[in-house]
Amino acid sequence: MKRHFIKLTALTLTAAFLTSGCATIFGRSSYPVSINTNPAGAQISITDKKGTEVFKGISPATVKLKSSAGYFKKAEYQVKLNAPGHLEQVVPINYKLNGWYFGNILLGGLIGMLIVDPASGAMYKLDTPPINVQLARDGSASASPELRIININELSPELKQELTRIN
Repeated sequence: MKRHFIKLTALTLTAAFLTSGCATIFGRSSYPVSINTNPAGAQISITDKKGTEVFKGISPATVKLKSSAGYFKKAEYQVKLNAPGHLEQVVPINYKLNGWYFGNILLGGLIGMLIVDPASGAMYKLDTPPINVQLARDGSASASPELRIININELSPELKQELTRIN
């Protein structure tokens, strides 16, 4: 009975190590990305590398994004931020190789390295810090009137003819 239990435990542990990857055990296949803008309430549109919109909302927001775009393909996203009276801003979201992926050499074996971690997306981790963007004002939108003082001697003869005397 004791011998059977030891064999069953050893078999279970071996199966667990052979059918899982290190990055899958110690990492994730999707990550939350925090997006804040000033001014708040900006429109957010996130597209993947194929151009497909994966999220649409308003800032501030936290979005959970997959780290993989397919087998052995890391994800890439573009975050477009828009607010009335401000210039559109685009911020990339990138992923990089997860260091735990190389733990498969010791623990996960070839199955973890070639199948489990690449298929789950856990072989990549988020490489972009939280997004905090100050949106720049659009200078062309509703320009306010201005007062400029110009020396009359600096005007061209054509502009001098358009002047109106006020006193």
